[in-house]
Amino acid sequence: MKAICDRFVPSNCSSSSTGEKRDISRTSLVSDSASSDNNSNLTLCPDVVASSSPVSQQSKEASTSEHKPDCTTHNGWTVILKTASMASGAIRRFQERVLGPSRTGISSSTSEIWLLGVCYKISDGESSEEADSGHVLTAFGQDFSSLILMTYRRGFEPIGDTAYTSDVNWGCMLRSSQMLFAQALLFQRLGRSWRKKESEPPEEEYLGILELFGDSEASAFSIHNLILAGESYGLAAGSWVGPYAVCRSWESLVRKKREETDVKNKSFSMAVHIVSGSEDGERGGAPILCIEDVTKSCVEFSEGETEWTPILLLVPLVLGLDKVNPRYLPSLIATFTFPQSLGILGGKPGASTYIVGVQEDKGFYLDPHDVQQVVTVNKENRDVDTSSYHCNTPRYVPLESLDPSLALGFYCPDKADFDDFCIRATKLAGESNGAPLFTVTQSHRRNDCGIAESSSIVTSTEFSGEEEHEDDWQLL
Repeated sequence: MKAICDRFVPSNCSSSSTGEKRDISRTSLVSDSASSDNNSNLTLCPDVVASSSPVSQQSKEASTSEHKPDCTTHNGWTVILKTASMASGAIRRFQERVLGPSRTGISSSTSEIWLLGVCYKISDGESSEEADSGHVLTAFGQDFSSLILMTYRRGFEPIGDTAYTSDVNWGCMLRSSQMLFAQALLFQRLGRSWRKKESEPPEEEYLGILELFGDSEASAFSIHNLILAGESYGLAAGSWVGPYAVCRSWESLVRKKREETDVKNKSFSMAVHIVSGSEDGERGGAPILCIEDVTKSCVEFSEGETEWTPILLLVPLVLGLDKVNPRYLPSLIATFTFPQSLGILGGKPGASTYIVGVQEDKGFYLDPHDVQQVVTVNKENRDVDTSSYHCNTPRYVPLESLDPSLALGFYCPDKADFDDFCIRATKLAGESNGAPLFTVTQSHRRNDCGIAESSSIVTSTEFSGEEEHEDDWQLL
């Protein structure tokens, strides 16, 4: 089945595949779960589809070749299409077992939508299918389709000393994290208001960002280099990893690239800071954002040339046991209202996605599980087709069904923006009824016994006036 899917499905897997360019103004953004039965966007999910290791790929390709004579008959294409259709149906059922039934578009709700810090307020008229070309929905569609999509790729150069030339079935968390980092660079270099224009040649800065995430060791932030930088955190070709490990791996990769080049020529021109649960940055406990530690990260990144640089904050969390504790959902939703929001790395167990927006209790996401051929992008070639790096069809998942292990991302371009973020985060913690996602402190101090303590700016009880309840924090 895998061989059949690889041969006939990938070209249609991506909602933005090469042969499927669509004008967003003509694409309906309003649908419900029933319409998903006719949706051609299929995904391959790990843990339910066979491994894509070189051995299994060779055996499946050999199996497929045994059936080639059947395809040479006068009705050969009918046989192929029927077989591909059966495989597609099986893949859809596999997807539903992991991510649940595919839900696309925007529901009929008139509730506002938050997409990485931008609010889209839908009127009663615009929420109906007849008015799907309304101004707000069109603006939302343009914004969503301008976000950078990273998916499974096949046909790239082997990863390290392995024989892996594809990350199908195991690389979804790596691809999700690439999306978040690419989005941070997009915001920094082109601004939050940037939109992809189909009628104009792509900007050099935009192509330069995609080039950084190419699928080879020559690209600074390829999965090849990410796996190499994250070996000490368990990253390896063919293995699935969690949010905490991938966040630490990015921190290591950015540090490595900073050391390889001078400050002025950095490929990633912002510091990376992991918000963790203890003073020394190790795992365990409720995450604490210490302002002094963030300042230190900026100074180290600039090699002492300045006290502040643009910074990317990553907050790995575990918010329950089998699923996200409902007490945390209001705070998770509220983070998308922050202007600094970069969304969530999260999904179902073994199936990571990049959640970029919310509407009520639904999370809009970009899905890395579509399989596409490798595309070489460089800023010198402005004729390159980049449609496979974008998605025109919003998909959503109930937030209550998310795996409790996830990571938040925030981008602060300057000190004033970071100060604004701290004020918002502190207020959010105060309104969390004793279940904050993370807290904010000014500094660490030590008591008379030499034990590190945090000097908090504000506590949740100061805002709520209620007793602090025991939350469901787990060791990361």
